[in-house]
Parts: sequence; C-alpha cells; structure tokens
Amino acid sequence: MRLLIIDTSGPVCGVAVMEDEKVLSEFTAQNRNTHSANLMPMTEAALEAAGKTIGEMDAIAAVTGPGSFTGVRIGVATAKGLAHGAGIPCIPVDALEALNASAGGFAGVVCPIQDARAGQVYGAAFRGGERLMKDEALKLEEFLERVSGMGEGFLFLGDGMPVHRERIREILGEKAVFAPAHLNYLRPAAAGVLAMKSGEETDYLHLEATYLRPPNAQKNKKLLEAMGMKQE
Repeated sequence: MRLLIIDTSGPVCGVAVMEDEKVLSEFTAQNRNTHSANLMPMTEAALEAAGKTIGEMDAIAAVTGPGSFTGVRIGVATAKGLAHGAGIPCIPVDALEALNASAGGFAGVVCPIQDARAGQVYGAAFRGGERLMKDEALKLEEFLERVSGMGEGFLFLGDGMPVHRERIREILGEKAVFAPAHLNYLRPAAAGVLAMKSGEETDYLHLEATYLRPPNAQKNKKLLEAMGMKQE
C-alpha cells in the first residue's frame, strides 16, 4: 500500500510518503511560515523525493485532530482536495494515537497532550498500545486527576507538555516522566503506520476534522445569539 500522509494538527507541519512498512520520504517544518504556506510545497517535495506521483498513491492519510482548529482544517481540506483530484480514498488518523505510537516501549502510562489554550489540554492515555481513555478536552488538573489512578509512572509528550511541564511535575512529582524535544511533535510516518494498520478508508466527502470543543467563532456566535444579537 502506498500512502501520502499529511499532518497539520500541531505547530509542526508534516508530510510523508510510505510504501507498506517503508518510509520513502518524510518532511517536517516548524518555522515562521503558516501551514497553508508550507504544506503544498512540502507535499510536492515529499512525492518527488520518493520518486512517486499523487496518481501512484493508494490513499491519503490525514491527521484529523484533535489539535489547532485552523491547522486541522488546513490538513483535512488539503487531503480532501488531493484525494478528490486523484480519485483515491482517505484514511483518518487520530493525533493523540499517533503521538502515542512515537513513544516507543515505555512501560507505564503514555499521556499525549496537545495544548488547547486557556489552561486546557487535548489528552488521552495509553498503556502498551491499548487505549485507557478517550480523547478529551479538559483542564490540565482534571486530566491529571483522571489519569493518576491508571498507574505509577506517566510519560508526557506532545506540544502541551512543555507548556504545562512545571504544573505536571508539581502535581505528580517523580511519577511524571517527560519526553525529549524530538518526541513532542507528531511524526507523519507514525501516523502512516497507524493508517496502514487501521485500513479505515473513507471517501473525501466523509473525511472530517476531530474537534473536541467548538471553535471560538462558534462559541462567540452562540453567545451573541443568547444575548439577542447577530454576528456580522
């Protein structure tokens, strides 16, 4: 199976091309450019480096969130457009599962967290590859209370870890282990491995972003409606 993998769910933009279990090319970028500026040039470069064309892909794997609202939309919309043009299916990949897949053989509870702003995280928990908790948007303290009874050692990784590291250490003490910097972004190849395993194909029309809470624009609209006002 040949896959083009796209991830824009976090601060790092990632693209990879895989054939079965082999990574043919993998590109990541974290710079001052936006994902919308980075993504298509990186996609073209990844395909060229792999010696493949979009027409030779069997599917496009897209990380559908949770993560940045704008980032997720960019990646999902791009995957939908490319899949439609190439006439191939899409495979959705959960961002927190892909982060967990990058954690290696940690024996305790793996806690991938993405920064959701306002003291919240998008978080989940895994042990030995098995999910212990579904993806949720929670206040950090509530998330830590939820996972604290799941084991005695906890590995934290993801872009939310550096933001909340000191508070996590304050609450969990020596039970908390923190991943090195290179594990705090999602490897697109890790998402590709999950996509290969799941085989959860869908057509481009039904590929959807995963939002664990409504975007600010939607919340503001509801607030204005409740106040009897219209949003221009």
